[in-house]
Amino acid sequence: MKIRLLFFLFLLCSSAIAQTHSFQTTGFSIMEHTDKGWGKWSDITPSKMVITLDTNKDRIVVYSQEVQLYRIMNYEPKQETENDIVYGFSCADEDGRPVTISIITRKKQNNRKQMYITHKGVVLMYNIINYKPKGKK
Repeated sequence: MKIRLLFFLFLLCSSAIAQTHSFQTTGFSIMEHTDKGWGKWSDITPSKMVITLDTNKDRIVVYSQEVQLYRIMNYEPKQETENDIVYGFSCADEDGRPVTISIITRKKQNNRKQMYITHKGVVLMYNIINYKPKGKK
C-alpha cells in the first residue's frame, strides 16, 4: 500500500512540473544571413498560428503551413535583465540540425512576448500571446 501511495505521489508531482504551454502568433518577421552578414528584419507579417511548448514530450511545435517540430535537447537557465526575461532551449529540428529557441518577455513593453527560432542561416521571430485551446480552462 505504501509503494502505491508513493508511486501516486510521484506521478502527481511529476505531472505538476511537466506542462504544455500554448501560444498564438500575431505576426512574424525573418532575418537571413548572407555573405555580408546578417541582413535586416523583414516587415512584420500578420499571422495566426498556434505554437506549443510541451515539456512532457520535450518538444516545441509551430503549426505553420508546414509544421515545424523541434526536439528540446537542453533547457537553458532562465535569464533576467532589467528589460527582458529569457527562456532558452537548445533544440534539434526534424533533420537533427541544431536550433536555438528563445521565448522572451519584454518587461518594458507591457510584457510583450516574442519567440525567436535561430537556425544556421535564418532567424524567425514570432510575436506571441498566451493561447487557451477551446475546451480547456
